[in-house]
Amino acid sequence: MPQVSITLAEGRTPAQIRDLMHEVHAAVLRTVDTRPEYIRVVVHEVPRTHWATGDVTLTEMDATTQAEEQS
Repeated sequence: MPQVSITLAEGRTPAQIRDLMHEVHAAVLRTVDTRPEYIRVVVHEVPRTHWATGDVTLTEMDATTQAEEQS
């Protein structure tokens, strides 16, 4: 029973998340010999304040980007 776990920063619409789940399910179905009802896709959304790259949170990156765009 394939299980795919996806972790994303918050900010996508429910429709985007649903489309992602559909596309991942379809890819697993095409490439793995299993039945559709056995495929599990789980999406974990993480607050942007709880995700850091290079010791900078996504929220901090967003603020920097917005400041640069306004300059």
